[in-house]
Amino acid sequence: MNAPHDFITVKTRQQAAWASGDYAVIGTTLQGVGESLAEACDLRYDEAVLDVAAGNGNATLAAARRGCAVTSTDYVQALLDRGAERARAERLEVAFRVADAEELPFEDASFDAVLSTFGVMFSPDQSRAASEMLRVCRPGGRIGLANWTPDSLVGRMFKVLGRHLPPPPGVQPPSLWGVESHLRALFGEQAAAIDVTPRIFNFRYRSAAHMIDVFRRWYGPVHKAFAALPADKAAALEHDLTELIDGANRAGAGSLVAPSEYLEVVVTRR
Repeated sequence: MNAPHDFITVKTRQQAAWASGDYAVIGTTLQGVGESLAEACDLRYDEAVLDVAAGNGNATLAAARRGCAVTSTDYVQALLDRGAERARAERLEVAFRVADAEELPFEDASFDAVLSTFGVMFSPDQSRAASEMLRVCRPGGRIGLANWTPDSLVGRMFKVLGRHLPPPPGVQPPSLWGVESHLRALFGEQAAAIDVTPRIFNFRYRSAAHMIDVFRRWYGPVHKAFAALPADKAAALEHDLTELIDGANRAGAGSLVAPSEYLEVVVTRR
């Protein structure tokens, strides 16, 4: 079944955004989230694990370190290349494959566990992405997710971006994946259990200006937003992001430690 035209257009733009910059610069700082998720899913040696929208491979590496047979997927080849570099450095055997989260090229019930850290939540067709994860997970298997909440620093950052560059009409906010009731609507009928644990990730930079500079250079959606705006509007976006990040800083004037809430989710497949 083909996706509606608006989803296809959105996905094409998203793919270009995530392929710009170099997400791995930010992504590697999130490795601890992948480790925590692997433990939450209680991964076992030799289990078949799929990482969906894997980015630079945080959940991929966490699962491989636990002896799992991991397939790492993303729709951006450059991100998979980064994950492959990391796997080779640790001498971990991982299969890497370009794949769309909404059309996973795998048989039904192929995996013991299906993971995604801050990845699948950005799929434009949310119900289809959830359905695909359920389809490829075996009965009794686990779907493990790490999703930013709407009120997290990242969730609010995307709201700021949306004020300066309005998102396409009809596309649900990615941060809905960080709302427990929405997760139950997406997975509920085929889930034997849905366990949700709020967690905090701390962004650590020298200052708000430093964080914005890193994200502006390397984080695709922010990189693209600044590139799309004329100088005066880019300055206004920078001002609003600075205000947001400074307001979240708990480290005082000399540094930046900015907490961002996410949900660690384990769905047990019925």
